Amino acid sequence: MGGVTFSLTRGTETGAPRLTDIAAQAGVSEATASRVLNGKPGVAPGTRRRVVAALDILGYERPVRLRQRSAGLVGLVIPELTNPIFPAFAQVIEQVLAGHGYTPVLCTQMPGGSTEDELVEQLEDRGVTGIVFLSGLHADTTADPPRYHRLGSRKVPFVLVNGYNEHITAPFVSSDDRSAVHMTVRHLAELGHVRIGLAVGPTRFVPSRRKAEGFAAAVHALCGTRAGEAERHVERTLFTVEGGHAAGSALLDKGCTGIVCGSDLMALGVIRAVRERGLEVPRDVSVIGFDDSPLIAFTDPPLTTVRQPVQAMATAAVGALLEEIGGNPVQRTEFVFQPELVVRGSTARRPG
Repeated sequence: MGGVTFSLTRGTETGAPRLTDIAAQAGVSEATASRVLNGKPGVAPGTRRRVVAALDILGYERPVRLRQRSAGLVGLVIPELTNPIFPAFAQVIEQVLAGHGYTPVLCTQMPGGSTEDELVEQLEDRGVTGIVFLSGLHADTTADPPRYHRLGSRKVPFVLVNGYNEHITAPFVSSDDRSAVHMTVRHLAELGHVRIGLAVGPTRFVPSRRKAEGFAAAVHALCGTRAGEAERHVERTLFTVEGGHAAGSALLDKGCTGIVCGSDLMALGVIRAVRERGLEVPRDVSVIGFDDSPLIAFTDPPLTTVRQPVQAMATAAVGALLEEIGGNPVQRTEFVFQPELVVRGSTARRPG
């Protein structure tokens, strides 16, 4: 078996990586790993990427021959990192971009920091090849759409994720918010819940508006609730634990035994509000989140939630952007992906 003929750095120590470790991590034979590490031909591109990824995961520096020249910089603009769903999207988008040879540049907005427009300007100054916007100003119906028109006029391809705006000409990738909320209401209705509430973000955000529309239609169809009564059971607040806590308290005051939330963080806030009253989830109140963020399955109780198809959405967004970069414009429309209801321990039959 041929050995590796170069040294790599791992932590503060220098030494040759063990072929057995790299091969095991990549799921290939030692012979295949050796061919990749020594730059030999005859290895499929996907297999080659797995071996290189194994080096990264095990903490070894890539040898010079395996360092690819970047095809270009691609900006990824996201609103924050505190909500786990945004890092989850960012990680997949960056992985897909890297798999196509592009170098991702992550730009995060934060209170008092750079605005979306300022971040875009910085990205343009660095000569980015394209930009992916995740839950940006395009999702805010009060924001100014011409900022994206100006970006298009400067020939910078971009794709917008979660937040359709008919006044912006670009590819959009979204989760089906109306369908998602319908799933949650149907689940609670099947468990016998009649008084169901919705904790969601401000109306100006497209995903919040769609969730509220889906909620009104679902409670009318499944619970016989009139439109005005459905609106009484919608609390609009922040997509945070604190926002969920405030909305949960208000919905509990209205007698809701089932509460659907616009994010997993909001759901955790609702659970806190339930427990502050000496009640239990799901014995007294059922709670459903939205996103299926990493680690959410390990909460107490494990959270029933709507899983956004992050992998599929991120892959589609990058695919659309790369087509645009390659001079093959994709359809200027919204590509809508179906979410999935993941039932865990935070929902149960209506008490009594």
